[in-house]
Amino acid sequence: MAIRAEPERAGGRPSEPARVVRLRDGRVSTVPDAIATEEPLEIRLNGEQVAVTMRTPAHDAELAVGFLVSEGIVHQDDVAQAVECRSEEGDGGVVDVKLRPGAVPSGGWQRNFYATSSCGVCGKASIDAVRVTAPAVEDGPRIAADTLGELPGALREAQRVFERTGGLHAAGLFTPTGHLELLREDVGRHNAVDKVVGRSALERRLPLADNVLLVSGRASFEITQKALVAGIPFVAAVSAPSTLAVRLAREANMSLVGFLRPGGFNVYAGQERVTGL
Repeated sequence: MAIRAEPERAGGRPSEPARVVRLRDGRVSTVPDAIATEEPLEIRLNGEQVAVTMRTPAHDAELAVGFLVSEGIVHQDDVAQAVECRSEEGDGGVVDVKLRPGAVPSGGWQRNFYATSSCGVCGKASIDAVRVTAPAVEDGPRIAADTLGELPGALREAQRVFERTGGLHAAGLFTPTGHLELLREDVGRHNAVDKVVGRSALERRLPLADNVLLVSGRASFEITQKALVAGIPFVAAVSAPSTLAVRLAREANMSLVGFLRPGGFNVYAGQERVTGL
């Protein structure tokens, strides 16, 4: 049974109109434009603050649930409800995730994260502190190299807010045949991943053992870890991975692809899941 989330009302709009002075080919003009919105979101667990993240105000309940699940604080089966409201202090929103009766979060979560839209969660002292315990993924699924090369185009075509603003990252959940099942956008690439994980958790779909996760930008350790906790065996990025992301992927039996473009890509881990090489 899917978890009930309250209607979207915690934040503003994903983008805001503005007038800008534009210089093109030596000509100056004042034109209308759209700017990607960045606002703080406070994530609470049973009324207690857990994190503040800078995000694009859309799908806030998914973001909050996805963050708590991907950080190993709660399990999807423990979540009963996600309640949204505006912050009493001013700009931004609040999501309070309620657990079902008798459910308790994992120990040691009371560390009050602050997450920026650029770097993700800040203030984690060591790799031991950020590594969430999760089992290695099973073998499979496999995806054809030609199909893999088509994913960035499919992701970009579905990015509606990016098309207006040029300022958002995206995370897309694909099937091995290249079908885009779910896409989320945000000023933070890690937030976009949390929204995908959160939507899947709300629908009780985790683990996502038969999916490929594609992210715009680079593949960081944090994104790879979030994918692992969600049970996603295959992570692809249009830019480079980090050394820790590669190390984690190899340790966890994941596939990790970087520099994914229509003309090719690099495989850093799990080559056996890519056919046609």
